Amino acid sequence: MDRSVLKNGMTLAIIAAICTALVATTHHSTADRIVANQQAMIERSLQPALSGTFYDSGILKSKLILQPPHGLPGSGAAIIYRVFAATDPAAALFVVSARDGFSGAIRLLIGIDIDGFVTGVRVLEHRETPGLGDKIESTRTNWILQFDGHSLGKPDVAHWAIHSDGGQFDQLTGASITPRAVINAIRDTLLYFDANRDEIFSAPATGDKP
Repeated sequence: MDRSVLKNGMTLAIIAAICTALVATTHHSTADRIVANQQAMIERSLQPALSGTFYDSGILKSKLILQPPHGLPGSGAAIIYRVFAATDPAAALFVVSARDGFSGAIRLLIGIDIDGFVTGVRVLEHRETPGLGDKIESTRTNWILQFDGHSLGKPDVAHWAIHSDGGQFDQLTGASITPRAVINAIRDTLLYFDANRDEIFSAPATGDKP
């Protein structure tokens, strides 16, 4: 074999090895930063549902994944993020699904503080009608904000409904099925929280990913 060809081949192999090592080193040094940035982004997206709640733990640090049947709205897995002030329970964030929306399931984020009051509700995913049902989004109207500060006793369970059903809450102009589904899901989540409060905060965390 030509000595120059062999030399060139060895040179290319060395360069390739160096490049591979550099890529591996770069990936290793940035992987933790990427994960941290992703977690920070998720935490920021969850924070609006904890309005007015003091906590000093990370939202993603104490996560529960409940497989069905679990008693919460929705037929799939439910997720609960617990937050604490020091070691004391402060609030829980529930990711649940209202199954009876006009166009299918509505994925909701519902915050409830330790005393059972709603700290915030946000819509995570839906397929409701544009211009009607999509007004449940906080970026479109303030409708979803009306639940903040309410609990099972404010109003009583029977009045967790839209006005046309004899309840206390506003519906959306031209749409009743969508708000009815959201309100029912919030009420049922409050009922679950009330019945399982101690277990929610004492259960060991499950799941490694956000």
